[in-house]
Amino acid sequence: MIPYLEAQVAGVTPEVQRSLVREYLQMRILQSLQRAGAMIPLAFHGGTALRFLYQLPRYSEDLDFALERQRAQYDFRSYLEGVRRDLTADTYTVEIKVNDRKVVNSAFVRFRGLLYQLGITPHHDEIIAIKLEIDTNPPAHALLDTTLVQHHVDVHLQHHNQASLFAGKLHAILQRAYVKGRDWYDLYWYLCQPQWPLPNFDMLNQALRQSGWDKGVVTELNWRAHVRNRLHTLAWQDVTTDVEHFIIGQQPDFTGKTIERLLLMPNL
Repeated sequence: MIPYLEAQVAGVTPEVQRSLVREYLQMRILQSLQRAGAMIPLAFHGGTALRFLYQLPRYSEDLDFALERQRAQYDFRSYLEGVRRDLTADTYTVEIKVNDRKVVNSAFVRFRGLLYQLGITPHHDEIIAIKLEIDTNPPAHALLDTTLVQHHVDVHLQHHNQASLFAGKLHAILQRAYVKGRDWYDLYWYLCQPQWPLPNFDMLNQALRQSGWDKGVVTELNWRAHVRNRLHTLAWQDVTTDVEHFIIGQQPDFTGKTIERLLLMPNL
């Protein structure tokens, strides 16, 4: 697969090269997870899901899942062994570090030396890593879809539906303890999709309750106001610093003022 990757990263900056390699590896991991049966109990969500399912114009880092079905079938370490087996068979040097002792199970799939092989770095042992996170106690009421994604490889992905993906992002915006610019870019993108449905409020409110929200029930009538209140607490430079290296192309309209204007539009 090295010649294939070399062709994919030709003619772009080293920063973009790293993002393209990461996307390829993410898709290969998703393919292995599907083969191992992980997409029966798990649902894909988060920024990388938006990228692969709906062409969100920014790169992403992690693969995020929620344990939504058939908990008895869930076997994180078995899935990861499948990932290791598949990628090692393709001659990748793979290391996996696992932490499955918390509610959110996590793992880093690390590829040592790949960036050097591709000529992206002069450092022989430099690692590019993909993080996986599985919420084993996700909020109730998520709704699921299944989509065929054809990007480098073909993968059938079970995932949160559009309304539930939106709810997950709003929960992050309202409750994340630190500023993550990628949350706000994703919100901006959501608000620019005229056909995107309203958030799944049942799921959103359950997630808020789980994380200690004390500002009442969020509804179709007040969610914009809650988001605007959070927006007003931000230093916008912190937002752009976090996200600028992930955005694809020029996005001059991505500003706090634009988001506020979109939130005030009655048809959203």
